[in-house]
Amino acid sequence: MSHNVLYLSYDGMTDPLGQSQVLPYLCGLTKRGFIFHLISFEKKERFEKYASHIQAICDENGIVWHPLSYTKKPPLLSTIYDVQRMKKMAHNLNKKFKFSIVHCRSYLSALIGLGMKKRFKTKFLFDMRGFWADERVDGNIWNIQQPIFKWVYRYFKKKERQFFLHADHTVSLTYAGKEEICSWKGLGHLKTKIEVIPCCADLELFRPVEETSTNDFTLGYLGSLGTWYMMDEMMYFFKLILEKVPNASFHILTKDDKKYIFETAKKYSIDDKHIIVQEASRADIPELTKYWNFSIFFIKPSYSKKSSSPTKQGELMGLGIPIICNRGVGDVSEIVNKYKSGVLVDDVKNPNLDSIFNFKSNKHDLHNSAQKYFSLKEGIKSYLKIYINIC
Repeated sequence: MSHNVLYLSYDGMTDPLGQSQVLPYLCGLTKRGFIFHLISFEKKERFEKYASHIQAICDENGIVWHPLSYTKKPPLLSTIYDVQRMKKMAHNLNKKFKFSIVHCRSYLSALIGLGMKKRFKTKFLFDMRGFWADERVDGNIWNIQQPIFKWVYRYFKKKERQFFLHADHTVSLTYAGKEEICSWKGLGHLKTKIEVIPCCADLELFRPVEETSTNDFTLGYLGSLGTWYMMDEMMYFFKLILEKVPNASFHILTKDDKKYIFETAKKYSIDDKHIIVQEASRADIPELTKYWNFSIFFIKPSYSKKSSSPTKQGELMGLGIPIICNRGVGDVSEIVNKYKSGVLVDDVKNPNLDSIFNFKSNKHDLHNSAQKYFSLKEGIKSYLKIYINIC
């Protein structure tokens, strides 16, 4: 028997996260008899550039995509407007398709999922992705010294508790996040209703590429450089590497502004010739990263980061590239220690480089470790188990 599922995402499918952390799972689950209707919010420029590619993926896998335009301004009011549009479309689709499950990616989508459970008795899967309200505060997006943001924060913390209590199942990205939720008063009984599924990687794509030997040292960085990433500290780290290896390169694959990167390098008196910045499609990443000795990511540690699973961790392990990272983020440290997949930096302002240059790893061993923890196939199996249980 097939089941109709409504998947709600405020993230766009034309965004990198949509392509790595939504569509691959849905494509896998359609093969198990689930029929998806997908509502997402798309940014204009990315939609114009990638919509035909996403539509082709959806058509090939029988996913019915309902893209809506993302509204950015004015703050708060634009989000309320978008949530109302999502709600209206979700309710209209439900009249026609009678969904078995509404799968809600993060908190804004969960507002609609919780409402549909109460009104239509639809099964509600809360795919939390992180402590969203706390992330907004920790990332200085919401200033709770201002009454309006204080009110919004309290509203979502109240709703967050309702999501956990009323969801038929919850997905946490990390064990640290699950432990935190179960430590809250009155939520300890939810342990069996919270599944941990990290940000998995397509390990058919992210696999080692053999390189011809080079004596140069290349430090890599993969992905966006937004709110959480400590660019200054990473650039300072590279400066220390340059002092030991004068011909080293810092190769950054990102769709973000190059100017910001080169301005940061200038602050540390790093010549532009050592910095390479490229925009890359997912398919090109394995080839472009094959010379990397390490990849670095320093993330601001905070309360909300207990629930964070950096997408790049599984992808880099799959590529066979060891990582340099800081502590205090989700399950990152535990994974690095368990699989010997990189070097943990205790003090980003005063790092010990000896551990970097003494580190030995094997690309294929790292890839095999990624298969054990970050396999997309295992992630799909975990979602399938949840779907079957709650149906």
